[in-house]
Amino acid sequence: MIDIVRTVDELRGRVGDWRAQGFRVGLVPTMGALHAGHLSLAERSMQLTDRTVATLFINPKQFGEGEDLESYPRDEASDGEKLRAAGVHLLFAPSVEEMYPDGFMTGVIVGGLGDVLEGTYRPGFFDGVATVVSKLLNQAAADRAFFGEKDYQQLLVIRHMARDLDIPTVIEGVATVRETDGLALSSRNVYLSAEERSAASVLYKTISEVALKVRAGADILNLESWGRDQVLAAGFASVDYLSVRDAFSLEPFTDVSGPGRVLTAAKLGRARLIDNVPV
Repeated sequence: MIDIVRTVDELRGRVGDWRAQGFRVGLVPTMGALHAGHLSLAERSMQLTDRTVATLFINPKQFGEGEDLESYPRDEASDGEKLRAAGVHLLFAPSVEEMYPDGFMTGVIVGGLGDVLEGTYRPGFFDGVATVVSKLLNQAAADRAFFGEKDYQQLLVIRHMARDLDIPTVIEGVATVRETDGLALSSRNVYLSAEERSAASVLYKTISEVALKVRAGADILNLESWGRDQVLAAGFASVDYLSVRDAFSLEPFTDVSGPGRVLTAAKLGRARLIDNVPV
């Protein structure tokens, strides 16, 4: 069974002991429902640091009205066993009351980056993410923290938040882990029926083709429209966005000599799937 701590004081005590021994510390924040994508973050942490802390906290502040807070998959025992088998040294699994005690009234907002794409369709989402991640970074005082590129906009928001607040933890992005047909691994993939799962791979195939055509010089607005049509034709109920953006600012992509990103979010059955690829 993996070693678990549930309070900030316990976490800081364990990290302090490691620090006294000269160990570098890595942090892998998660909301549980772990899959190979999460475990790739832990693997990367263990390559770059001496001790790895994973966190398991389903953060209520990043769920909006009508979203799946209550139904979000929960299985701490299974998650803990996966982390133990992967070699993670410690699991921090606090309660909501530990993270947000009575009287809690502080929030972190990353303007600009947090207002577009996901921020448009999930108002307040990135405020909740930035708030909880800033707390986790301060609580663990890790040398490095690891986040998946599947949530690319989230990765950018966290990097800017850490920079702007002078949090010394290095924010590491880790490549998206995919199924053999290209579908990005996600805890919410469990919501897909067999038929929906078959259709889901179209999302990655479409944005990959959009990225190729952008590189070839095709008109971006036409490509975005074409991509949305492809996804809808595959059986998705709606496409919140399929957009080509600057890889750093998330402004519309106009300087084709620089790095870009194709980002998308679309609804299929009960699942809302997000993905992105580089340009």
